[in-house]
Amino acid sequence: MSRPRIVIVGAGFAGYRTARTLSRLTRHQADITLLNPTDYFLYLPLLPQVAAGILEPRRVSVSLSGTLPHVRLVLGEADGIDLDGHTVHYSGPEGEEGTLPFDRLVLAAGSVNKLLPVPGVAEHAHGFRGLPEALYLRDHVTRQVELAAAAKDRAECAARCTFVVVGAGYTGTEVAAHGAMYTDAQVRRHPMRTGMRPRWMLLDVAPRVLPEMDERLSRTAGRVLRQRGVDVRMGTSVKEATHDGVLLTDGSTVDTRTLVWCVGVRPDPLVESLGLPLERGRLLVDSHLRVPGRPEVFACGDVAAVPDLNQPGQYTPMTAQHAWRHGKVCAQNVAASLGVGRRRAYRHRDMGFVVDLGGAKAAANPLGLPMSGPAAGAVTRGYHLAAMPGNRVRVAADWLLDAVLPRQAVQLGLVRSWSVPLESASPEVARVPGRPERARRAGTGTGTGERDAVDPGAERAGEERSEEQPPGGHSRDRPSGEPAKNQPGGEPARNQPGGEPAKNQPHAEPREEQSHGSRSGSARASGTPRRAAETAGPPACGTRKPRKTSGASGATRSANPAAPSGPTRSADGPADPGPEPPADQPPPGPDIAPGPVKRTDGRAAEGDS
Repeated sequence: MSRPRIVIVGAGFAGYRTARTLSRLTRHQADITLLNPTDYFLYLPLLPQVAAGILEPRRVSVSLSGTLPHVRLVLGEADGIDLDGHTVHYSGPEGEEGTLPFDRLVLAAGSVNKLLPVPGVAEHAHGFRGLPEALYLRDHVTRQVELAAAAKDRAECAARCTFVVVGAGYTGTEVAAHGAMYTDAQVRRHPMRTGMRPRWMLLDVAPRVLPEMDERLSRTAGRVLRQRGVDVRMGTSVKEATHDGVLLTDGSTVDTRTLVWCVGVRPDPLVESLGLPLERGRLLVDSHLRVPGRPEVFACGDVAAVPDLNQPGQYTPMTAQHAWRHGKVCAQNVAASLGVGRRRAYRHRDMGFVVDLGGAKAAANPLGLPMSGPAAGAVTRGYHLAAMPGNRVRVAADWLLDAVLPRQAVQLGLVRSWSVPLESASPEVARVPGRPERARRAGTGTGTGERDAVDPGAERAGEERSEEQPPGGHSRDRPSGEPAKNQPGGEPARNQPGGEPAKNQPHAEPREEQSHGSRSGSARASGTPRRAAETAGPPACGTRKPRKTSGASGATRSANPAAPSGPTRSADGPADPGPEPPADQPPPGPDIAPGPVKRTDGRAAEGDS
């Protein structure tokens, strides 16, 4: 008799815990396959410390093959699921396609960026949900401070050392807190000629920082941020973003080259293609995490609307704490469906939350006990060490070295700006030149909206705050999916890598099917606007999921393809445009450089890191 085949889609908090627990429960009596676009589990709560130079990237990346020895790892992104045929269709990292048959399926695909129809945000902002984005932000912030220190013009210096973070939830608050400490340390060692200092801004439409927390701890977090010089503006958000700054909803304009988007997340759209009942984009399951009417299908984490037995009529929020517990219960119920053990309903107890504010400062509420200051900092770091499934000694060593040694403020240039566009796609996979052309499915794998490990309701509130933000207007620049002239992925400016090269840069002409950034369904250049494709409704059950574009999300555009997305900047920055792809490769097409590069040093798009 053949062994049952179990396929787990996604290796975030829920998927990783499911795979690890199932491997122990089945004792080699089942074939367990884990489908994920990367070979690591990302511990998201410590990602702000990677951007601040405290931790090295591999410290928050736990090897899947090294910690799941009895689980088969398949690198790829799920494109569609045939429930009747019991198969999962996927695309590999080099463009290959394949199918995985299953007897039991666990959906733990996590969540993706939630974009709003605010003009310019999709073009000029960057998210913060994956390692590539954290590495890019660290290099970008370092570079802006260095360029500001060398600038003679006071206005240019002020713009370069101004950093705007949108979203005062857990991730946005931690990014601003750690970022302010990082840039202040740089300026202390290398003062700016103009005598200016870095300025961090934290925006949110909510009335206070961390609105999901106890009000006393929220006040503590706000006080720590203001003591570090962070300009905290509540009840305010971005109305429009351009190359050189942002227009706020209060009417003021801020000159900046940095816009970090930490507003909210939404469930991975993979589940929309199944034709099954949804609750706000999440797949409805019973208290045993099983999909009604499909006894072989289970769901957990951000893609699952799990009934909250402690609060009838409600669903568990999208947090890492719940996703981690979902994984354990889901594994037990999958094993019970195979005759191993007994199934159990998901019931939780609120363990509180922790927020690391950098240094010895933190805000915590373990088991309902409010804490702040160094005591909260010790509890926060102790919790993270206990919660991490690996690399504990390395993380503790990095913390110790950071306490006694200055941070290395260098930019490595490993991640270019166009490699990490703000989009509803996989933030864990950076775009690279020469990558095989294929439509990318949005968000399978490590992404979870559970960004901060012990928040009992942050992401649900984050989604509500996102919906409250003013939509602004629609982007007026270009048709959906077609990049502007000054953006990689379309026809770039003359001084940009990719697309149509400069006169002195020999590159092949873009292929005809690459001339459009919009790809929907099987036709990769159908020209269908992505938001229209997303709102067209899920296909019938058992069909392959329509492949999404990687262009700007949340903004409809006019029919003028030649209009630039914002004011063209003069080429007053360094002349080096960065590394170019080999001459025998096609220039970056829409699916490897879908969004514009971020404002950096005055050039329209130089791909700074």
